[in-house]
Amino acid sequence: MWLGIASIIIGFLLGSFPAAYIVTKWRKGVDIRQVDPTGNMGAGAVLRQVGRWEGALVAVADIGKGAAAVAIAQAIGIAQPWVLAAGFAAILGHSYPPWIGFRGGQGVDTIIGVFLVLAPKAMACTLGVMGLALLLTRHIFTMTCIAAPFLALFVWLFNGIGMVFYFSLFIIAFVLFRSRRRLVEFRLKPKKSGEKQKFKPAQQRTERPQPMK
Repeated sequence: MWLGIASIIIGFLLGSFPAAYIVTKWRKGVDIRQVDPTGNMGAGAVLRQVGRWEGALVAVADIGKGAAAVAIAQAIGIAQPWVLAAGFAAILGHSYPPWIGFRGGQGVDTIIGVFLVLAPKAMACTLGVMGLALLLTRHIFTMTCIAAPFLALFVWLFNGIGMVFYFSLFIIAFVLFRSRRRLVEFRLKPKKSGEKQKFKPAQQRTERPQPMK
């Protein structure tokens, strides 16, 4: 039991390492949550606001801490439920880091790291779906929404119905819960974009001079 609790604490501490916050502070001297419109602390925000290499560095760090949390728990030799709890603790740590006011990111990259250790084949296939979705949509949040159900599907195909499968469903639900505001904004986005186009005929129209009688 104590080893399981220790693995959860280690997972949370690893997950709470705010890579996106630190890299943005180092490169730009600003808080990534304040300069990115999403208010998110993650690799996507750093990619948009700082640069590609910095975004890639943050992605590697966030994936690594999720993978490390699960790998350490497995190395300790604890039961599977404790290993899953350690992985979820890393995701919680990323989402609610205590060092910067409990305002973190969505945890997608950390989830990738967790499942790269728990279900490597399933996660590899999910990454393929994510890459294709990003190529077609050019939008990270849309990519996440498209690829999320495939994680559970591939876990079922490669690992069967078991703890990891139910854990994947739980994680998908957690991501949806964390993204609920962005989902509402995403649903309303087409309407807002249409409203922006109202200015073009009305403001450019000029009155014709009246003919003299």
